[in-house]
Amino acid sequence: MIKRAFFRPLATAVAVAHLLLIIQVPLAQAAMIGTAETLQAQQQQVDRQQLLSMLDDQGVKDKLASLGVERAQVEQRINSLTNTELAQFNQQLSEAPAGGIIGIIVLFLVIFIITDLLCATDLFTFVKCINR
Repeated sequence: MIKRAFFRPLATAVAVAHLLLIIQVPLAQAAMIGTAETLQAQQQQVDRQQLLSMLDDQGVKDKLASLGVERAQVEQRINSLTNTELAQFNQQLSEAPAGGIIGIIVLFLVIFIITDLLCATDLFTFVKCINR
């Protein structure tokens, strides 16, 4: 009788502790990742690196310097592009002639100016926000 009186509360305490531990363990969510999604993610990374590598071109450096834009600002903007914007830029790059890199830079600058006008960024001091 003494053993039974001792083991019943002990068993109850162990069972409650076990249930509390099970409740706290998060359930893992697993899903299959398709080949298309993997390739798309890798292509986006390659496209981003391709745009960033264009900043090493001397013509691009000269154009950015003449416009007063720092390389770090452009890198930050490239890294913050959405997947759709990234795809559009790379499509324009592939269709552009050899001198089209400067056109792409001008396109970036226009986008920067528009985002400055909409108060989303503050890259250029000469652009005033229209939402204030």
